Amino acid sequence: MTTASITPRTPAQGTPRTFTDVVRERTDALAERDAFVFLPDDGQGSVPEHLTYAGLDRRARGIASWLREHGAVGRPVLLLHPPGTAFVAAFVGCLYAGSVAVPAPLPTDQGQQLARVAGILRDSGASAVLSTGAYVPLLEAWLASVTLPRVRCLATDREDIGDPTSWRAPDTSPDDLAFLQYTSGSTSEPKGVMVTHANLLANEAAIGRWAGTHEGMVVGGWLPHYHDLGLIGHLLHSLYVGGLSVQMSPLSFLKRPRRWLEMIGDYRVEGSGAPDFAYDLCLRRVTDEQLARLDLSSWRCAPNGAEPVRADTLRAFVERFSPAGLRREVFAPCYGLAETTLLVTGAEPATEPTIRTVDAAALEQGVLAVGEGRTLAGSGSARDCEVRIVAPGTGVSLADGLVGEIWVRGPSVTAGYFGNEAATADCFGADGWLRTGDLGVLDAGELFVTGRLKEVIVLAGRNLYPHDIERAAQSADPSLTRGAGAAFSVRSGRTGGAARAARAATEAVVSTASTASTASKGAVGSEREHLVLVQEVRLAAVRGGDLRAVATAAQSAIGREFAVPAGNVVLVKPGTVRRTTSGKVRRTTMRDLFLDGSLTPLYEVLEPAVRDLLGDTPDTAALDTSDTATPSNGAPDTTAPGVSS
Repeated sequence: MTTASITPRTPAQGTPRTFTDVVRERTDALAERDAFVFLPDDGQGSVPEHLTYAGLDRRARGIASWLREHGAVGRPVLLLHPPGTAFVAAFVGCLYAGSVAVPAPLPTDQGQQLARVAGILRDSGASAVLSTGAYVPLLEAWLASVTLPRVRCLATDREDIGDPTSWRAPDTSPDDLAFLQYTSGSTSEPKGVMVTHANLLANEAAIGRWAGTHEGMVVGGWLPHYHDLGLIGHLLHSLYVGGLSVQMSPLSFLKRPRRWLEMIGDYRVEGSGAPDFAYDLCLRRVTDEQLARLDLSSWRCAPNGAEPVRADTLRAFVERFSPAGLRREVFAPCYGLAETTLLVTGAEPATEPTIRTVDAAALEQGVLAVGEGRTLAGSGSARDCEVRIVAPGTGVSLADGLVGEIWVRGPSVTAGYFGNEAATADCFGADGWLRTGDLGVLDAGELFVTGRLKEVIVLAGRNLYPHDIERAAQSADPSLTRGAGAAFSVRSGRTGGAARAARAATEAVVSTASTASTASKGAVGSEREHLVLVQEVRLAAVRGGDLRAVATAAQSAIGREFAVPAGNVVLVKPGTVRRTTSGKVRRTTMRDLFLDGSLTPLYEVLEPAVRDLLGDTPDTAALDTSDTATPSNGAPDTTAPGVSS
């Protein structure tokens, strides 16, 4: 096995023009080394898949020659792969051809996912679809059954693809597109972010300087390859530094979270990150017996990029897994988004995360002040970019300690949204500043992310963050799944087209919500804002099957902590709450489903004014339609009749 060393090139040595140049350098220097290892689900006793740098180069050349032959140079190519090495070969094959890779989830029989992939295919105008031999016939049948443009399909796990010997390097420039990263759509429909080779190289360099990555480093994970952290952080960054990427499927992790931690020990993984919910799932599912067999001593960088990062998760995870060799400074809270390629800010490596306890009332008025009531985890300082906080809707910069919209400028900020000039103009300024739509505050150069601008709940002049409300409710009963709730507000008091009017009114409130003390009072004339919580519940964990008691407990918890009416609670089965590929709750989508009457509750309690807003509501097994709005003292009215399941 070769031991050739790779030293990142300095400006004096010359810098690779494109990410394709980087990959070719790595495949030449590290030919016989493993580039990727994929761990199939161990339920079938399958052996790991290995792909060397030389094997990657050979397969990519064959795919590239096929793409050239079929006119895909410079055009988007849709990648629909199950987890495994075939995706990596397909992605690099697109780079080698000068095509634009479009990673997307493999469509299944789930209507939501099929619609998403169909939308991506239409929006991107993909000229070809790449997958594996097991799925190509199914994809061809699906494409023939829907009104989509006719495209060719290729199985990239075949050995006889194209002619690798006829391959020639593409004439690619730094400003050419490397791939389209379709956003996960936490508050809107997915859009194709245009990531250029220059963007990708700039962000990979920023990640390397932040995390201290190096040649030969082992990176591991389970995140989907169409997710920005999974793709750029776990797959492409390993290629960038000349390391080894060890991967497993998301389903394997969800079924057995311990496998992620076992992989870290078995392969001496140094870098592996995930959203907050993954760390919490390990806390709940890994047993003491399994913990005793873990070795996490190699783990030195564990990015947590949830929005926002939960301080209590960081503390609990370290306390739980420190007996397995996990160090407290391993956690690296960070912030990023697809529109900035990936990384924007990151906490200093090898230091404990910044945890700040702040005054809850002040935070609701847009001010960061020392006090009690809220705990925030810092997401570190800017990495090779500029970050500023501005007043929403005005663009006026705010001083440190004031909450506003996060704006970013730098070489990693992408070129906009593919084929969508209007959306690009809304978010990407001519002066280079990206309006992220996220809320945050700077303090001594460190960013604290507080929420999403479009998801802020404005009640009685207070700006409440939905994740705080969800956390309070989920702590009320063990049957309420953590991270599987959606809090939002709806406005009553409008006539005509009730659901559409309510949705439009609510959108208007949240899109212009100011984080200053002059925020909207949330009620004008007879109009009124109502808080709604849609929450998944595990029926097997409900004591005595009493769903009404669970809903009442959630109402009480919200009332006690926030002193606001919590009269609308909808309990739903697991899997109902929509999430993005990174685990973020799609609250805007859940509000739309609620107003359209598209949810099927296991139990719900609604105020009459809110019920009047809904579309046709499906029959449910257990509904409480009485008005149980929470009084101002936070104590729910438990005398209203309910219907048990």
